[in-house]
Amino acid sequence: MSLATPTPPIATERLNVALIGNPNTGKSTLFNALAGMQARVGNYPGVTVEKKLGHFRHGKQSVTLIDLPGTYSLSPRTPDEMVSVDVLLGRQSDVPRLDAVVCIIDASNLERNLYLFGQVRELGLPTVLVLNMTDVAAARGVSIDVPKLSERLGVPVVAMQAHRRKGLAELKEAIRDVAKSKAAPAVRVLPEVFYLEADALGKWLAGRLGESPPPYLRERLLLDVGGQTEQVFLKKVGPELASQLSEARRRLAEAGCRLPSAEPIARYRWAKERLDGVLTRSSTESATASDRIDRIVTNRAFGPVIFAAVMALIFISVYSLAAPLMDFVESGQEAVAGFVSGSLQPGPLRSLLVDGVIAGVGGVLIFLPQIAMLFLFIAILEDCGYMARAAFVMDKLMTRLGLSGKSFVPLMSSFACAIPGVMATRVIENTRDRMVTILIAPLMSCSARLPVYTLLIALFIPASQPVKQGLVLFAMYSLGVLVAIPIAWILKRTWFKGEPPPFVMELPGYKIPGLRNVAFRVYDRSKAFVTRAGTLIFATSVLVWAAGYFPGDRAKLHAVEAEIESLEGQANPSKERLEELSEQQNLLAGSLIEQSFLGRAGHAIEPVVKPLGWDWRIGIGALASFPAREVIVATLGTIYSLGGDVNEESDTLKDALRDARWPDGRRIYTVPVALSVMVFFALCAQCAATLMVIRRETNSWFWPAFTFTYMTVLAYVGAFATYQIGTLIVRNM
Repeated sequence: MSLATPTPPIATERLNVALIGNPNTGKSTLFNALAGMQARVGNYPGVTVEKKLGHFRHGKQSVTLIDLPGTYSLSPRTPDEMVSVDVLLGRQSDVPRLDAVVCIIDASNLERNLYLFGQVRELGLPTVLVLNMTDVAAARGVSIDVPKLSERLGVPVVAMQAHRRKGLAELKEAIRDVAKSKAAPAVRVLPEVFYLEADALGKWLAGRLGESPPPYLRERLLLDVGGQTEQVFLKKVGPELASQLSEARRRLAEAGCRLPSAEPIARYRWAKERLDGVLTRSSTESATASDRIDRIVTNRAFGPVIFAAVMALIFISVYSLAAPLMDFVESGQEAVAGFVSGSLQPGPLRSLLVDGVIAGVGGVLIFLPQIAMLFLFIAILEDCGYMARAAFVMDKLMTRLGLSGKSFVPLMSSFACAIPGVMATRVIENTRDRMVTILIAPLMSCSARLPVYTLLIALFIPASQPVKQGLVLFAMYSLGVLVAIPIAWILKRTWFKGEPPPFVMELPGYKIPGLRNVAFRVYDRSKAFVTRAGTLIFATSVLVWAAGYFPGDRAKLHAVEAEIESLEGQANPSKERLEELSEQQNLLAGSLIEQSFLGRAGHAIEPVVKPLGWDWRIGIGALASFPAREVIVATLGTIYSLGGDVNEESDTLKDALRDARWPDGRRIYTVPVALSVMVFFALCAQCAATLMVIRRETNSWFWPAFTFTYMTVLAYVGAFATYQIGTLIVRNM
């Protein structure tokens, strides 16, 4: 972070404009209305904050729009929150210097929202104020004299209904005009003694750093006790800064300016003065429809029940609606694979294309229907106003984990698939809560674990005892939740420790979701998954294919495959010969995978997995399932010479597992071993796709590596304890 004071912005042919506002003020809706599909999503370097850039044209003017994270104030507490301040001050190296700022506020909650606007005005940038949701304000009996407000604040004010695209043309005109004008003087709401102290601090810092920080950062150093600004400058200046700040704050307290409480008092007083005679409320104002609905939806008794019903409806819908689309993707993958297989002779190229490339692409696209469906429902809930109520209702429960109510939906989403669950953490503004939620989301048992559970439960519990089968399955799904509780508690008290922020959330009025806005969000998130995480998932799939294919002489296997395909193309092929060749094919495939790099790794790790009750074949299954957990079933089918087309319902695979023996004749798959494997898969991070999404969401390779390490250790310890204790119990029965 450079300490140079930014030069005044200059309007150019391409304007750079930042969009900032409180959560639930319609900021994303406005961004989408302005930028449409011309949006680009990434991450700021070194932080988890999403960088969203959009473009639009107004006449001959080209505008780059930077969508800053929703925030209630510009008082950074973390490196992620510091990004917004750096962008506004022109200190973020990968973002162009700003020509203007658009601050969007809820017209029905004007006084509260002007807090952030006042801080933005202290930056001295050309600013446009957007009064959004004026229809909601009017419905609540709120009347605003817009020209008078503009005069009082000294900036252009545009009244809008972003979800209906009303006021867009006026906003574009205001942006163009304000960027060409000189910025109004910075607003100074605190006592003069405070600014004198800030100037003195600036001179002191200039003597040690060679230059004085911008005025806003000098002020934040005094105001934000222990905040991110103080942490950054302590690293640069040293501990002497702490004593300097302490003395300055003591002098201010003696002068009657007690920090940090002086700032909110002064800002709300300033907002109230500016709104005097500008804002009027109807004397006949009564409870709105939103208020009447909230009496039920946020009720202590009914609220959780309604929320549970909504969540159940969503996840049932996600499963039922996504399933046909996922089957369609799978059928398309099989059709393409079949076409390629029919066009090429058996060999490395065909295997690469079918088992590596096509399987890799399919491994990406197969998740897309679930992701699109989940984000469709999330977008609808956000746009209609219910998502804020859901977070409010669940906040008390999640607080016990050290999280907020906003963490509940991503965690629930992870039961379907951790990928959309991790992506859904973007609704969490607090960085610490978001990171903890990301790190525990993979512990929720996703649908990919179900084939493993189904296969091993069916091995030892007959179908005639569905209650027992159901109880074991419920135990596996509950295990992740139970383990997530202490993990979240530990993370919040170690790596992500800090005072939990107060749960502050605007409850926007209910409204009918905008079709355009909902469609854009689904498109945006789906595109982000395919383009950002999909490439990494694809690459991982190809690497695992290579590990299972090389080395080894596959000439005999290819010859057998070619003869099988030749016979299948005949009108009346010999069934006996086909069965004989299929048996040879399975035996050769099983032998080759044992000789491959993957098989050698399985033999190498056998001493490590033997305390879990596993042999090398289970070890290979665990390694091969890294791209996706459910791959273990097909891998076991190949290893046991049954072919790779078996599934968790295949009787031949179940029989092979029951008959599998150690060299001394003991059965490999006992009840303790089956439970050990299930516990391992319930707790491990055997999903490359999830790890790649964590990489993209956190903008760092450290966090997926951390997730893989801690979950693998956790899974190993859990599987070890399960096998050893289970074996002890069985021996003593």
